[in-house]
Amino acid sequence: MPNWKYPVFVGNCVDLMRKCPANSVDAIVTDPPYGLKFMNKEFDNLGEGAQQRQWHAAWAKEALRVLKPGGHIIAFGGTRTYHHLASALEEVGFGIRDCISWVHSQGFPKSLDVSKAIDKAAGAEREVIGRRTDRAATPKQDIRGGRLMNGVNGGIDCSAITAPATDAARQWNGWGTALKPAVEPAVLARKPLVGTVVANVLKWGTGAINVDGCRVESETINTWDDGAKPFGEGAGHKDTGRTVRGRWPANLMHDGSDDVVGLFPDIQVGSASRFFYCAKANKQERGAENKHPTVKPVALMEYLIKLVLPPRGIVLDPFAGSGTTLLAAKNLGVRAIGMELEPEYAEIAKKRIRELS
Repeated sequence: MPNWKYPVFVGNCVDLMRKCPANSVDAIVTDPPYGLKFMNKEFDNLGEGAQQRQWHAAWAKEALRVLKPGGHIIAFGGTRTYHHLASALEEVGFGIRDCISWVHSQGFPKSLDVSKAIDKAAGAEREVIGRRTDRAATPKQDIRGGRLMNGVNGGIDCSAITAPATDAARQWNGWGTALKPAVEPAVLARKPLVGTVVANVLKWGTGAINVDGCRVESETINTWDDGAKPFGEGAGHKDTGRTVRGRWPANLMHDGSDDVVGLFPDIQVGSASRFFYCAKANKQERGAENKHPTVKPVALMEYLIKLVLPPRGIVLDPFAGSGTTLLAAKNLGVRAIGMELEPEYAEIAKKRIRELS
């Protein structure tokens, strides 16, 4: 029986959103394709350059129409293609408010080993001089451990350590074509207000973000009575009679891994604890039958929904995938609508909503 509170509609989100009334949803939190041709998946092939901007503009135009005035959208993108997404949102009429960065340690580079490519082009056979014994040596772990088999070696055994065979290959030994991705940016944008923020909030219930509801738990801090900076040296007067538990929500989030936390100094005035963190989606969270290749953690989507969804509001995810946004909404007890192009992923989403909460 369909879950009418968390429906997942199957089809092209542009067509599906056209059936929705204007000004009918309060927020959009979504993870659209990045246009990186990820793992050769057809859904992630958005063309190049202007084609990507046109593709994003088509759905963004409908997203703008169905959002209430002042409604926010949070949409993830890839570091190499994020600008197409943000540009398209701005082009159709959204106001860009910020860029949220989710930092994690489990990205993997799709990098060409230039030295090996030179030897391959020359038809030169490289001598195997050793084998990797680290966890990234097996194809199953290459994807999440920093070495993408097809990207690095064109299908050659990744556990083999080989020596350059030609002079040119020796010259370019150790050179590649990509960095390890450790950041996923998300654009935070807002539909234009009708009048002032106050007028829009009172009429439509949208236009603001939930600062106190998304504070990052930390030590008690002082606030300031005139809106000046709550940390460091502000120009205001300290209100010693009032304190707030938690840090102001930031546009930086992280996965809490040792690799990421180690980037922050472990001192009182600056550590990773001042930023929201949650681990990447593990196997248990994804569900045993979830074959979707890009699954965001539920806790991350819960936090983002809380940030932009007003009380009693409805959140829309036009690219529902395996249903993480809807599952997060269910956990929060708020209403959500999902749209998914691929029937297989839509069925996974429906199952997760039924079983994983």
